[in-house]
Amino acid sequence: MALTIMKARLKGAQKGHSLLKKKSDALTLRFRQILKKIVDTKVLMGDIMKDAAFSLAEAKFTSGDFSHTVLQNVNKAQIKVRSKKDNVAGVQLPVFESYRDGSDSYELTGLARGGQQIYRLKENYFKAVELLVELASLQTSFITLDEVIKITNRRVNAIEHVIIPRIERTLQYITTELDEREREEFFRLKKIQEKKKKIKAETEALIARRKIELAAQGVRTQEHASNILDDNEDEDLLFD
Repeated sequence: MALTIMKARLKGAQKGHSLLKKKSDALTLRFRQILKKIVDTKVLMGDIMKDAAFSLAEAKFTSGDFSHTVLQNVNKAQIKVRSKKDNVAGVQLPVFESYRDGSDSYELTGLARGGQQIYRLKENYFKAVELLVELASLQTSFITLDEVIKITNRRVNAIEHVIIPRIERTLQYITTELDEREREEFFRLKKIQEKKKKIKAETEALIARRKIELAAQGVRTQEHASNILDDNEDEDLLFD
């Protein structure tokens, strides 16, 4: 019973180790993909921020200081962020997406002069904000995956180096004990057979010795007793 239970536990541990190993490999693959995207996005972010800063300087040079106009027209955010979940091997990764809500409040800004530069400035900063949101999503997923991979690897190592060897040692001990018990039972049965043979031999020897003693004393044993139907040895009966 115990051997069957431990075999079932060993099979379950091996199955769990296999599943966790596959999960760790899938998470590691996605982790490397996200890392590559982060590096590429940061490189692209530098170029876009450089273009945005250059567009700002160009728009200020062309249209003058238009910050007061922007502040007056601000009523709500045009770029908003929504979040959703991405399932990767049972791990929920947060994903952020940026989208434009409402009309452009600054479409008349720079109408007198510098309109093209201001339009280029807005587009460059729109791209910069979208890229920042994407970078935030990637880094959040990167940190989440890093923690999950560490936990999963610890579980895989614990099952592989602690739980499975412990169960295998227990199985080996149970098997050894069962073999020892089987050998003891075989030895016990063998000793019982030898004891029975010895008792039988002693009994037969005792019977044979007893027969010899009775024969020496002239006493007929049951094997040599006369047959009442045999008349050859009948003696005469005398009556007074």
